[in-house]
Order: sequence, then structure tokens, then C-alpha cells
Amino acid sequence: MQVFRLTKAICAISLLLVSGVTAAAPGDATFVSRVDEFVLAEMRNQKVPGLAVAIVRNGEVIAAKGYGSANVEHGIPVTRSTMFQSGSVGKMFTATAVMLEVERGRLALDNSILDYLPDAPSSWRPITVRHLLTHTSGIPDYSPKQIDYRRDYSEDELAKLAYQMPLEFAAGERWNYSNTAYVLLGIMVRRVSGRFYGDVLKEEVFTPLGMKTARNISEADIVPHRAAGYRLADGELKNQDWVSPALNTTADGSLYLSIDDMIAWERGVRTGAVLSAASWKEIYSPVHLNSGKTYPYGFAWSIEQAAGRPRYHHGGSWQGFKAYFSRYLAGDLSIIVLANLAEASPARFVDGIARLCDPKLVQAPPARLKRDPAAEARLRFLLDAAAGGRLKAEDVPLARQGFVEQAGPSLAQLLGPLGKLQRLQLVDRTELGDDQIFTYDAAYPDRVVRVRLGLAPGDRTSLFDVEGE
Repeated sequence: MQVFRLTKAICAISLLLVSGVTAAAPGDATFVSRVDEFVLAEMRNQKVPGLAVAIVRNGEVIAAKGYGSANVEHGIPVTRSTMFQSGSVGKMFTATAVMLEVERGRLALDNSILDYLPDAPSSWRPITVRHLLTHTSGIPDYSPKQIDYRRDYSEDELAKLAYQMPLEFAAGERWNYSNTAYVLLGIMVRRVSGRFYGDVLKEEVFTPLGMKTARNISEADIVPHRAAGYRLADGELKNQDWVSPALNTTADGSLYLSIDDMIAWERGVRTGAVLSAASWKEIYSPVHLNSGKTYPYGFAWSIEQAAGRPRYHHGGSWQGFKAYFSRYLAGDLSIIVLANLAEASPARFVDGIARLCDPKLVQAPPARLKRDPAAEARLRFLLDAAAGGRLKAEDVPLARQGFVEQAGPSLAQLLGPLGKLQRLQLVDRTELGDDQIFTYDAAYPDRVVRVRLGLAPGDRTSLFDVEGE
């Protein structure tokens, strides 16, 4: 197994367990003990300093706990009050703010965004508000080529930077994740309402739902119970990279949330609060591509099936933090995970807890899948190039703009030390929109990593994703 050089003191902090449990029914204490055992083992495997977990079934809190350290340097434990950064989990709140303006008639989902951003390029006229919400606009993700993460930008400056980017594809043609699109949504909320999107959230979402400590990120403010974010460098724990204060206020995911805040949000989601039933239906509807096929993404929620019923979920990653919210309609179950390590895989925590709740909620891999030699050869090439630091943009032509520039160094750091690839085991194959997605377990001498490869029509690579990157 890959060895990370963490001190014994940090490992000990990672095992620290605090906060209480609210049992919903007799026998839950045994279940929570099993959750504790799983979570602590997974924290050790992933080298996660601190974690907060909530499990809510039928509206009742089965467990809400903190594990490990919110601040390693000061030995501060995670509690239910610890404030984590949301990353892209914050997008579901931005989508809510947008729908509030839709209900007021200030925004229309199928109107061109030029109706609200008249200074945008005329070539953007086919792009609608719906396209922004569903990542089908073709507007690229910001990359270090366009944006300096250590500079404060105004909203107008961020919009102008976006306007300079060439579109990746025609609106509605494909799905490609775009933080830029959600930054623009936040700007649009201000322009049509006259209020900063964070103020809209505070007044119309956080306060009504009882999210008592949820708020926008602020470097200057005193924020009680603020956690520190961490990353791994050559296996050693380091503090998160610094980002300019203004870039930590944008609508693509710049919130502080505690696990108690997320429990309050879960209640709102479960009961369809704040918005109308029609708005929630829009939020949970998979987007239709121009081809007529659907892509399993609504307005800031991924949409899948689990045990024959919908599963709505979304993750987040930013500045040394990871977050995940997963709601299973089968069993009326929600699982929420907040972590303070950039390399953490919260989905593994969510899947493991869901399996403890009900094994049917976690899809078992098919017993046998037919190999695709061409896909396997493509993946071997990509893994070898990434491990050697030779990955190029033309190797993944349909990946989001800046993917290689942003992910290349961390992929090399992750894959390079693993040695020679021994085998690839196909564990899943599915269709997402117009693309075929292959999931493999890539076996190296001392470690197995989960890898996804996406191939679009024309045999073009659209996705290359390595767990832990």
C-alpha cells in the first residue's frame, strides 16, 4: 500500500472521536458503532485529518458526529459545529437562489443569458439560463491561463474574463462541468435582484431553514469553529493553498457549512421547502442534450438510481476541503460528509455508510463485462502519459478546458510513484448522454486505483478521471 509520512501525533488526532449521537430507534447504537468503525478505518486509509458525518433517515437524525481534527496545528477536534468549506456542494444553493428569481419572474430558464448579461458576446445568444444550470452551455471552466487565483476580481471583471473564452461546444450539444457558468449565475442574481447572491441565500434559504451558521466564506471575519483545509504533498500533510478573498465569494461554491447546517438543509430538501413543487421538479429533471438523449444531471444535482428509486447527489472540492450530499429516495435516507483534505474521497465514505444502511443502495458491479480492447489501450496510454508527466490537451480533446494544466501535476504525483501498471479490470460500463463511460480498477504493485475513461462519438476522449486526484 502507498505509504504517507504522517506523524504519530496527526494519526492520533485523526482517530479522535467527538460529539454525540441521536438514535432514532432501539438498536441504532450498534449501527452507529459499525459506522464509527468504518469511518475511522477509511480515514486512516485516506489520511483524512478531520471529518463530519450525518445520517438522516425518515427525517430523523440517526447519527451526527465529528471525527478527527478540525485544526491539526492546534489539536482542535471536529464537532457538529465545525465549519467546513462547501466546494461545489454550494452550487445546489446557487441553483436555489436562481429558482427564487425564476419564481419572481426576474429570470426565465429558457431565455438567452444575453437578456441578463447584455455585455456578453453575441455568439452566446443561444445559451440559456438552463444551459448554465446544467453545465451544457459550452462555456469553459476557468483555468490558471485565464484567472490568477491570488488576485481579487470584481464581478464585472470575472464576467469579462469569461466573455473572452472560446466556447467548447454549441449550447446543449454536450455536458462539461463549468464553474464559470455558476459564477455567471451568481452575477445574474445580483443584476436582476440588486442583491449579492450570498445575501439572497442568507435571507431566503439559510434563515428560514434554520441553517444558523451557514454563510459565505470570509477571510476577514471572525468565524467560530472554522476548520483548516489540508493537502498532501509527497505524503506529508500541508496547509491549503491561499486564494484571494474575492475569489472565495463566487457562486460556484464558496460557503461555510457545519454538519448541523447541512442537516437543516436536508430537512428543507426532503420537504420541498423554500421553492414551489414545480421548481423542485425542474431541479431534479435530467437535462436533454441536442441529440435527444438525457444526461443525468439537473440543477446542481447528479441524478442516478439506487434500489429502484432516484438518488440525488453532489460533491464539492475546494481549497483543502471535500464535501458530499447524497439523498436516496429508497429508504428516505440522506448521508452527508464534510472533510478537510483535498485528496479525500468523500464518495467512498458515502458509499460505505449507504452499504451499512442498506446494501441495495450501492450498485453491485456486473458479474461479467465484455472487454473493449480499444478503450483499454487508450486508458493504458493515458495512465502512462499521466504518470510520466507527458499528458497533453490533445490526448483528452473533449475534457474541460485547462484540465491537463490543472490536473496534470497531481496526476503525475499520484501515479508516478506507483510503478508499472500490472492489469486493468473493467468494473462498469455505462452511457452518459452521447458518451460511453468505462470504469476500471487499475492494479499497480502495491495499490489499486479506480479510473474512469469517457469516449465520445468519433472515438474522442472526453473523460479521464483517477480517484484520489
